[in-house]
Amino acid sequence: MNKPTPKTADELRQARKRQNYTVLGLIFGLVLLFFLITVVRIGLNS
Repeated sequence: MNKPTPKTADELRQARKRQNYTVLGLIFGLVLLFFLITVVRIGLNS
């Protein structure tokens, strides 16, 4: 899967920003998943 190469500094900045938000979303999703798993496990044990 080839992505088009950014031609200007502004395009490169936008691509990096989009990539950073994607990574942030993945990290947030994992934190939320671990939190929910923890809450369910604690709820089942009490």
